[in-house]
Amino acid sequence: MNRDLNSLFNALQGDFGQPDFWWQCLVLAVCLGVAFALSQAFRQHTVVSPSEYRLSQGGLKRLVFPLTALLLVFVSRAILRGWHPVNLLSVALPLLGSLAVIRSVFYTLRVSFRSSTWLVSFERVFSLIVWLVVALHILGLLAPVIDMLEDVSFSVGKQHLNLWLIGQGVVTVIASLLVALWVGGLVEGRLVATQGLDGNLQLVFSRLIKSLLLLVAVMISLPLVGIDLTTLSVFGGALGVGLGFGLQKVASNYVSGFIILLDRSIRIGNVISVGGDRGEVTRITTRYTVLRSSTGVEAIVPNEIFMGSVVQNESLTDRRVRLALQVQVAYASDLEKAMALLVEAARSQPRVLADPAPLALVMSFADSGINLEVGFWIMDPEVGTGGLKSEVNLAIWRSFKAAGIEFPFPQREVRLLSSQSAELPQS
Repeated sequence: MNRDLNSLFNALQGDFGQPDFWWQCLVLAVCLGVAFALSQAFRQHTVVSPSEYRLSQGGLKRLVFPLTALLLVFVSRAILRGWHPVNLLSVALPLLGSLAVIRSVFYTLRVSFRSSTWLVSFERVFSLIVWLVVALHILGLLAPVIDMLEDVSFSVGKQHLNLWLIGQGVVTVIASLLVALWVGGLVEGRLVATQGLDGNLQLVFSRLIKSLLLLVAVMISLPLVGIDLTTLSVFGGALGVGLGFGLQKVASNYVSGFIILLDRSIRIGNVISVGGDRGEVTRITTRYTVLRSSTGVEAIVPNEIFMGSVVQNESLTDRRVRLALQVQVAYASDLEKAMALLVEAARSQPRVLADPAPLALVMSFADSGINLEVGFWIMDPEVGTGGLKSEVNLAIWRSFKAAGIEFPFPQREVRLLSSQSAELPQS
């Protein structure tokens, strides 16, 4: 095959300057133009949906051009071969085929990993490597390059390695990992669609399955290219030492994350307080948990903190939360009326639950007035409590003002004492 491509490339060099070469250029240009026009027409008649990659601008429409161009060039070469040189068209076929393979592979990857941003950079690197290999193959330089890489060899323990073997291992491992991630994505989709399975358990099972698939992919792909797995024992020992000393915090966070996901003490949507952070749990990973406060600030809390601290979960088994507001009234006020107005102000808010009903209490007798408290329950603490407290306080102020109930304020009585100066006897 390599000799055929070398002779084909040499024949193509001989076609330069001949009229046959320009006819081949014209045929190739027509094929590419028709393929481009068909791809544009396909783009215009395809509904764009941001949530589905197979209907997006970067999805199936990217395959139309290389596949159509490949088919047209192949048919044109078959028609012209009997009475016209087709060296240029023969060289264009592997180039268009490699482009179709690249876009097909990444179309499949983008369908499987819709939210992955690393595919954009990886596609560029992968495309560059594929085009480089194809170019070397056409020019007849691929075999010398492989021989040069094989000459650079070294030993790791009892394993004899060279650059070509390592390159094959890297490609095989990457391909195996992509397949493992794709299978893991399919399993995760089935777990998400499973009815009656807790969200935390879905997350744990999907991550365990992905980790197991990645491990199996590495263990299968390396022996396929002739790399003995026992060679990695040295690196495994070094990794164990690193985990024992420098990465013990990271390992503790990961272990704590799996414990949190398994015991389901913290779930997405819970409103919790830990240390000085309070907010709604929006994301749980194996290393950290994200808390979104009522101000919109997101706190990234390492999972290790949840294992060694007291966590206040406001919605673990019961989402009802009691709020309390303190009010002070003057001693001359009608306490029973003031307490009734407090209860009515709390009941006027739609977020306040009717059961348990709001309750007003006499807390203490202070220097300037009597301290009262109104307590009420809500079902949605994740929405926030600042606005609700403000509305209840405003309703209390309006009702007290209309009823003539005064809010006391500190008063001070100042007395000025004057003394008569004694008259001194005159001499």
